[in-house]
Amino acid sequence: MNDSITPANAADATSDPLNDQPIARVERDGIEYVLLGTAHVSRASVEAVNALIEREPFDAVAIELCESRARGMRDPEAFSKMDLFQVIRAGKAGMVFASLALSSFQQRIAEQYGIEPGAEMKAAMAAADARGLPLWLVDREIGITLNHAYRGVRFRDRMGIVGGLIASVFSREEIDEAEIEKLKQGDILESAFGEFARESKPLYEALIGERDRFMAARLREESTQHPAAKRVLVVIGAGHLAGVERELGVQAEPPRTLIEPLAAKLPAPKWPKYLAIGVMLAIFAAIGFLFYRNATMGWHALRDWVIYTAALSAIGAAIAGGHPLSILTAGVMGPLKPLRPPGLSSGVFSGMVEAWLRKPRVADFQSLRHDLLHVSGWWHNRVARTLLVFMLSNLGTIAGEYLAGIRIFSRLL
Repeated sequence: MNDSITPANAADATSDPLNDQPIARVERDGIEYVLLGTAHVSRASVEAVNALIEREPFDAVAIELCESRARGMRDPEAFSKMDLFQVIRAGKAGMVFASLALSSFQQRIAEQYGIEPGAEMKAAMAAADARGLPLWLVDREIGITLNHAYRGVRFRDRMGIVGGLIASVFSREEIDEAEIEKLKQGDILESAFGEFARESKPLYEALIGERDRFMAARLREESTQHPAAKRVLVVIGAGHLAGVERELGVQAEPPRTLIEPLAAKLPAPKWPKYLAIGVMLAIFAAIGFLFYRNATMGWHALRDWVIYTAALSAIGAAIAGGHPLSILTAGVMGPLKPLRPPGLSSGVFSGMVEAWLRKPRVADFQSLRHDLLHVSGWWHNRVARTLLVFMLSNLGTIAGEYLAGIRIFSRLL
């Protein structure tokens, strides 16, 4: 037998879509999991998915997507069915804003390099559908991952998360080749937060480590529910390959025992709430003391509170391009914080007014992905602008509260 490599054989090896692709095979509980590590921004990964599923028999296909992301890929118009008014009312506007920021980052990559992020996942879904194979969605919901990323780090680090999201939205710098190479070996969420994600152990754990455990547990759970599936193709990002392979080998707990805490929202820490209440009580105690000392000084302090909170809340809504009535609503609700029910910020009221007066049109939802690529698009598109009204009204109110507090306490001296 001649095993020598001819030029023709070498060319065939080089052109093989599976050549140098990261593939791991794990056997557990009588099931073989074939893990294909992909790059979310690589055409080669699409070819690798198609080649592997054509060459080997599989009983099921698992992919690194959650239900909401898979639904968005299958039905790009699904987002247009969202009731923005209800989103704001339910307090989910911040999460939607974060999801849009990540979508904007992905679209920048798509336009700059002509690459469709997640194309390999679409290829895996299409291949499963064509062969009538069960499709397992094994990733954690994006909203839960963002919740763990935000709640699981220190307050100072949260500013890095918010800054990373804002930078991914409004930065007009081209994403350089080095960052693209990191993305090929990492994760789209990790890349969106930049170096901060790689330097912050808690954030990295939420974005990568927890999801490795979650996906391995979900594979085991799906396998118990589909006993006929003995060979499973698992399409995951290359940055998760080693972690999922390791977890499949070491996990001993029942899958549901691992999944439930990882899939649950982390509660908001109580100290920021207590701090905010403490600051509010201190400010109004100072106002009361000034009234006791001198009625004129008390009225001046109360005026400071109203002017600062009303003005900066309204300015925030105005910067967001809000409707005049949305701006007025922000200005009115800003000073009323002590009287508002918990959870109903000035941004909730101004955002709902904006959504009611300027109801997003079907065209706004259809053009949303494109509009997010440009800074002006966030003000032009009614969906994005409503979310900006919500966010900036709240930021204005917070700034007004602290500036008013500084002004009022200075009157005590």
